Parts: sequence; C-alpha cells; structure tokens
Amino acid sequence: MADLNGGIIGVDNPPTATTDPEVTTFNSSGTFTANPTTSEVEYVMVAGGGGGGGSGFDAGGGAGGYRSSVPGESSGGGASAESLTPVTGGSSYPIVIGAGGAGGVNPGDPLSGGAPGSNTTFNSISCTGGGGGGWSPQLPGGTSGRNGGSGGGSSYNTPDPGGSGGGTGPPGQGYAGGAGADTGPPFLPPGPQIRLGGGGGGAGAVGASSTEPVPSAVGNDGGAGVASSITGSPVTRGGGGGSSGGAVRPPGFTTPGPGVGGAGGAGGGGKGANKGAGIGSPTNPTGSFPGTANTGGGGGGGSYPVGNFPGLGNGGAGGSGVVIIKEPGSPGSASGVWNMNAVYEYVSEGTWGG
Repeated sequence: MADLNGGIIGVDNPPTATTDPEVTTFNSSGTFTANPTTSEVEYVMVAGGGGGGGSGFDAGGGAGGYRSSVPGESSGGGASAESLTPVTGGSSYPIVIGAGGAGGVNPGDPLSGGAPGSNTTFNSISCTGGGGGGWSPQLPGGTSGRNGGSGGGSSYNTPDPGGSGGGTGPPGQGYAGGAGADTGPPFLPPGPQIRLGGGGGGAGAVGASSTEPVPSAVGNDGGAGVASSITGSPVTRGGGGGSSGGAVRPPGFTTPGPGVGGAGGAGGGGKGANKGAGIGSPTNPTGSFPGTANTGGGGGGGSYPVGNFPGLGNGGAGGSGVVIIKEPGSPGSASGVWNMNAVYEYVSEGTWGG
C-alpha cells in the first residue's frame, strides 16, 4: 500500500553542497589521498635539478624533468599537456619528491662534474632528475653535461677546440644543455683567454651555448622553465643553471674584465659564479648559486678564485622537485523530492526523467 505523502513524489535524498576544486602541493615526499568522489586529477610534477659543475670554468646544471596534465598548458620540452591521471576515490598514493643534485667540488673529479638530480614519482608517473653540469679544469679532459630531465651544460674543452653539446632530456620533460667553448688551446696562451661552459637546459628552452671565438666573458644563461597556473596564479618552474664567467688574465693583462656568471633560467635556475672577481660575497663564498627549492631548478656553475683554494669554486646544488595535484570540484545536487505541480510541469515539457 502506498504511503500518503500529501502530493510529494520521489525518494527523499538529502541535497549535497557545491564544492570548489582542491589543490594539494607536496614539497616533500608524502601520501596523497583522493577525495571520495574523485576519479581523475590534474598534476604538475618536477624532478630535482642537476648540480652545477665545480672547480674551473663550469657549466650549469639542467632542470629536473617537468610533466603537466593541466589542460591548455605545456609539459617540458615543448610537449602538450598529458592526459589526466585516473585515481580511485578514497585511495592513497605515495609521492616521492626528487632531491637536487650536489654541485661539483674544487678540486673536482673530472669524471663527474655536477651530480644529477633525483626522480619525482606519483601514480606510476615519473619525472627524470636534471643532468649535472660539466667540469672544466685548466687542462684537457673537461666533461660533457650529463643527460637528465633537462640536460646539463657542457664544459669548454670537451673536445677542444669547439666544445661539445650539452646533455639531452627525454621527450616531453625538458631541453638540452648548452655547449661550451674557448678562445684557444686548453692551456694558457701568451695573452688573455676566455673560457665558458654551457648553460643548463630548462624545461621550456635550451641552455645558452658559446661558439669560437668566444666574444664575451659573460657566462651562458640557463634555459627558461615552464609556467603553470594550477594553483590559481602563474608560477614558473624548471629553469636551468647559468655557467660561470670565463675571463682569464695572465700577468700584465687587464682585459678582458672579470667574467660575469650567466643568469639562471626563469623558474628557479641558479646563477653561475663570477670569474676573476674573488670569492663572491661573505654569504656566498663559492660564487655560484643553487637552484631554488621545489622548482627543480639547475645549480649554477662554479669558478674558483685566483689561487684555486680547495673548497672555493664549488658548483651550486640543484633545487628539489615538487608535485601539485588538483582535484575537480562537485556541482552539488538538489533533493530527490518534488511536489506534484513540479512533476506535471516537467512531464508537460518532456523533461521529466531527462
């Protein structure tokens, strides 16, 4: 027997409120738990940046790999946004934030240069750590930039003359590092000489390169990063590190002037050290700058002062990575109860049950 409900029809479902999209940022490793109604999410992920080379005329570190699924935005290396990643509402997912690579040290290991950054992972998605910058001593045997999310810049004498290209990045994550070059043989000529490493690659652009003859003692800039508005306002991440400046002045020469370190790429790249200007500042004795934390920026290339004192001239460390996740909002729902007049109108309009 049907209940008498005074002209009301339908199941009495309580209304649900409209909810806004929810953004969660992970600056360190942790666990993401999806909201009960979430089935897919947008993300921006950046790995740790590579360290800059250390000891001589050193290259910048490459930015950490950059991946995005935000519609209308870009991933690294000029790629379009990826597909949203599916999740199960109420389930938990581990997140690993990649650390930045250590900068090269003075005196350095000619086989290493700057260390690569570490990978960042979430829900079977992985971003590759940035490549370390090349190491450029005042002798033959400098190192090429390492491959990574974005490639590290190459030293000036790999090979000499001419320099080699920097490390490369995987498709959809970042760009290559720049090439180094110098004005002559690997050993000091009778006159002034300029030596430069390449800028570290960025998520949005290649690191700057030098060609011979090198026209300026100003270091090469790191490649620019990629901007995202996943948090509501645009933020650029994944900039490459700048190379150190490259002036060498034997006794009796006053030109070229002190070499100015290349700028870090927009998005957290570290500036390269100045060459010939002493040991930097009291708060930054190595002269190079690290990549910014939680941007995946590459570290700046180091450059020892006159006298080559051990411990001075180290490359800048790469910046740590980040994961940002955006869950969709809910439009909410009205009660599942209607009065008879409303039902009559909906049936007349042909919208009842539609």
